This record gives sequence, C-alpha cells and structure tokens, in this order.
Amino acid sequence: KAKSFYVDLLGLPVAGQSEMLIEFFPGASTTLGVSLALHEDARSLVGRHTGITLKVENIVAVCETLNNGGAHFVEPLESSPWGKMAVIQDFDGNMIALVDR
Repeated sequence: KAKSFYVDLLGLPVAGQSEMLIEFFPGASTTLGVSLALHEDARSLVGRHTGITLKVENIVAVCETLNNGGAHFVEPLESSPWGKMAVIQDFDGNMIALVDR
C-alpha cells in the first residue's frame, strides 16, 4: 500500500527498497524512509499525524491527482496568508501535510 501511495500517487523518487523499507529522494543529503510497522508499539502509531510536511510544486494539481487516486483529505486544500495547504492520509491512515512550494 505504501509504495502505491508514495510512488504512484505522490510521485516521490525511490532511492532504494527492500521487503521492509522504501527510501525516497536519491542523491539528496537527507532521505525519507517508510517502513513496515512490525512491533506492537510501532503498529500503535499507524494512523496518526506524522508531523511530516512535504513542499510540492503546483499543489492544486497534486491534490487533484491524490483525490482522483483515492487519497483521503483530512483537511482540504485551503489558502492562507502564507500559502496553500492540505492534510492527507496515506493508504494506511498516516497523516501528512502538503504545502505549496
């Protein structure tokens, strides 16, 4: 589920993957990894707000793609004095904020 959400819908570039982990942003000094929640304490955190915010180009188009792909919007795309923002859930229920770059 994670790969179809982060790669197919969000279009994040894959740096590497195994049965347990997908790592994004090849060549960057910082990468983002999404792994399986195997232990009970990790599983209890699935479905919460991650605290992760992704800056995206053309947030309107990104939100349209996510909506058409079945992503759930916790907070719909809204404009504010500092820019546009939406909060979505991945296919496992983890919440991620999107802001316009």
